[in-house]
Amino acid sequence: MEETLLAVSLARNTRGEERLRPISKCLTLLIEIHPINNTKVLKAVDCRVRVQFLHQETDRRSVLESHLLLLTEDGYVDLYHILLTKQEGYRVVMANPERLAKTAERIVEDLSWVQWDGHTQRLYYLTHKDKFLLRCLQFYPNHNCETVMELPLELPANPFRTVKFVNLGYDHYHMERPELELVRMEVFTNRIGSMCVCYSQPLKDKQELIYTVLLVHKDCSKTFRVSLGSDQSQQKPTQLHPLFIPMGYYILVYLQDYFLHCINTRQQEMLCHSLFLSGHDVELGLQCQSANITVLHAEEESCGSLLDLDSGTIHTADLSPAYLLQILRSDTSSRCPSSKADPQHLAALHCLLVYMGNDPNLELKIIEWLCDNVTAFETFDQIQEFILASLYRISYEKSLSLDKVLPYSSVFDKKGVPVCLLAIPGVLCTTEQHIEPVLKGKGFWTELQWNTERTKYLDTVPNPRYRTSHIQADWDKLRSERRPSSHMNHLEENTKKVLSMVDTWCLDKKLVPLFQEEDHQQRVLIGLTVDKLREHLNRHLPRLGKKKIDSLVVCYVAKLLELIRHMLESVWLKYKLGPHVLCLTQQGSPAEWSVCHFMFRILEATRGLFLPLPPGYHTLLAVFAVRCLPHQTFLQYIDHGFLQLTETFLSRLMTDLDNNDANERLKFSILKRLPQPMEQRIYHMWDHPVSSASISRDYVRTLMEKQNKNKGFASTGRDKTGFRPEFLPLTYLAKTLSDIEEQALNPFEEQENVDAKFVEETALKQTLILLGFEEK
Repeated sequence: MEETLLAVSLARNTRGEERLRPISKCLTLLIEIHPINNTKVLKAVDCRVRVQFLHQETDRRSVLESHLLLLTEDGYVDLYHILLTKQEGYRVVMANPERLAKTAERIVEDLSWVQWDGHTQRLYYLTHKDKFLLRCLQFYPNHNCETVMELPLELPANPFRTVKFVNLGYDHYHMERPELELVRMEVFTNRIGSMCVCYSQPLKDKQELIYTVLLVHKDCSKTFRVSLGSDQSQQKPTQLHPLFIPMGYYILVYLQDYFLHCINTRQQEMLCHSLFLSGHDVELGLQCQSANITVLHAEEESCGSLLDLDSGTIHTADLSPAYLLQILRSDTSSRCPSSKADPQHLAALHCLLVYMGNDPNLELKIIEWLCDNVTAFETFDQIQEFILASLYRISYEKSLSLDKVLPYSSVFDKKGVPVCLLAIPGVLCTTEQHIEPVLKGKGFWTELQWNTERTKYLDTVPNPRYRTSHIQADWDKLRSERRPSSHMNHLEENTKKVLSMVDTWCLDKKLVPLFQEEDHQQRVLIGLTVDKLREHLNRHLPRLGKKKIDSLVVCYVAKLLELIRHMLESVWLKYKLGPHVLCLTQQGSPAEWSVCHFMFRILEATRGLFLPLPPGYHTLLAVFAVRCLPHQTFLQYIDHGFLQLTETFLSRLMTDLDNNDANERLKFSILKRLPQPMEQRIYHMWDHPVSSASISRDYVRTLMEKQNKNKGFASTGRDKTGFRPEFLPLTYLAKTLSDIEEQALNPFEEQENVDAKFVEETALKQTLILLGFEEK
C-alpha cells in the first residue's frame, strides 16, 4: 500500500498545429496512483528528461519517504526527497506536495553522458572542463551519496553532441539519429572487484574500427584498431558502433557481419588469451539487426542481457560451447592457416576451460580432444594448457589478485614467445599502463582499490607469477637426503592432506590403479609443491589469510592429481582397456600402445612444468612401456631419465617374467642401472644364480669391512682351539665368520634363494680378491 508513486517522463507530439502553441516538448510527472490519483508536474522543459527511483530499504517495515533522481539533457541531475504520510491509519499520500520543488537537491552539473546501474545503485557520468573525467556517485541504503571514483579519459573534443542516457530506458532519440553519438561508452563492474570502461569511435571510412577497454582493476587500458578488410568495404555497416556486451570474465565487442572479439578482462597480457572471430558466420543468433539491439545491465554477475527492440524480447548473451569445440577440432582457421591459427585454438581452449569449465561433460569432451590430438601444437602444449587453465579456474573466483600470482598458461614460461601468439592478424593493440584512477568508498570500492594497488605492487616485483620450475633446486636437494628429517615429515603431512582429499573425490571410481602405491619421490614432490605454493601466496597476498591460502593450495594440488586421473580414465575407456594390461607376460596391443603414448605426453607436459604426478603413475607407465617398446628403447628411456623405475614395477618384473635369454638380458640391464640401495632389495626378488652371487658378495664384503675396522688382518699361526691352518686366508675367513655368527642370527634363514655351497665358493673367491692373491 505504500508503493503508491509513479514517475513518468513524456515527449509531446509537436507536429501540425501544436507546433504553434507555446508548450514544453517534454513533461515529467509524479503521480499518486492510489488512493488519490493526484498528479504533480516536476518538469516541463524542451529537453529530454529521465527519472529513476532509488532502492527502498527493504528491511524497514514502514517506508514513509521516496527518493527520485531526475536527469536532464541540459546536463544536470536533481535528487528529490518525497515525504509520505499516513491518513486514517492506512491511506499513504504525499506530504506537502506543493513544497516538492523545494526538496530538490542538485547533485550533478555539466554532464555529457550518464549511466545508471540499478543493481549497485551507482550513477556514472562524464564531465569536461580542462579534461574529461568519468565520475561515479555511489548511493547507500540511507540514500546518502558520495563521489567514489574519478577517472581521466582521452576522448575526442566533443564526444557527445547531446547527453547520452545509458540504462535509463530506451533512447528513441539516439536510435533515430545515431550520427549524433560520436563516442559510445559503457561501464561494467563485477562483484569481485573488477571494472571495465569501454568506448568506441564511430565507423568513418568503413576500413577500420577503433575501440578502447579500460581495465581499471588491472590499472591499464587497451586500444584496438580492427581492419575490416577491403573485401567487405563496399557493404554498408548496419551500425556505426559495435555492441559492448558484459560476460563477467570477458567483454564481447560485436560488429555485425564483421567480427566478435571476446576480450579477456583477467589475463590481458597477451592477445592469444582473447578470442577473435571474424566473417559473416559470426552472429549473435538473433533474428534482427544489431542496430535494433540494446544491452541491459540487468545483473552484476556473468552474463549481460540483450533487448530485441523489434520483438520486445530479452535474451541472455552467452558463448556456444559447441562452436568453441568446433574451433578446437578444426585444423585450420578461415582467417589464418597453419600455426597462425594457434592463437584461436589457445583462446578457445581457455574460454572452454576457465569461463565454461564447471561443466564435467564439457571437460570430458576436451579430454577426448586431447586424446585425439596427442602431438603438441607448434606454439603451445595443449596438455599443459589444459592442466594450468583448469587449475586456475578453481581459484580465480577467490580473489582478483590471484590472476597475477597463479600460473595460467605455459606460454608465460617460454623464453621466447612465438610471434603468432603475440598478435592477431588484422588487429592492432596498444597498451597504456597506469591509468591513475582515484578511488574511495566502502565494499566494492575497497576491493577495487586494493586490486589496483596490488596490481601496481606486483608490476614492480620480478616474476610475481608462481613458476613451478622454481622448486627444482629444493627438489634436487631433497632427493639427495637419505635420512628422515623434520622437514621431510612436514612435507609428508602436506601430501597426506592432498591425497586424502583426492581419495574422497574418487571413492566411486577406481578404474585406473592410481593413488594405491607408496611412491616416495612423488609424495615428496607433492608435499614440496604445496609448501612452495603456500609460501608464494603468503608472501604476495597476505590479505587472503593463512587459513584460506592453505585450503586453496591443498585443493589446487589435489585438483592437479584429479585432472591426471580424469585424462587416464578417459583414454582407458576410449580404448576399452581391462585389468590384463598389467600382465607383463603379454605383448602390448595397438590400443595399449596408444595409451602408452598418451601417458608419455602427460609425463612430458608435467615434467616441463615440474608438477607432481599421482603415486602409481610411474609404475603404470613402466608396465605399458616394457610391454609396448623394444627392450633397447625401453632402456634408453631409463638412461635419459624419462622413465622412472619403481620398486613395485621392478618386483613384478623380476617375479612375473621367466628367465629366458631375452628376459634375462633385460633384467641384467635394468639391475646395472639401479642405485645400490634399490639394487640390493631387488636382487632378493630374483631366483637366479647371479642374484645369489650378489647377495653373497655383499654379505662377505660387509663382514670383512666391519672386521677390518676392529682388528685388521693380523693373525697367528695357531688359534685358541688348537686348529693348525692349511690355507691361511680361508682359515681366517672361517674364524671371522664363526665369531660373528655366534652372536648374530643367520642372515640366510629367511632367504629362500641361497645355495650354501655356492656361498662357500664365493666366499673363498672373495677372500682371495681382498687379500690380493687373485684379480677381480
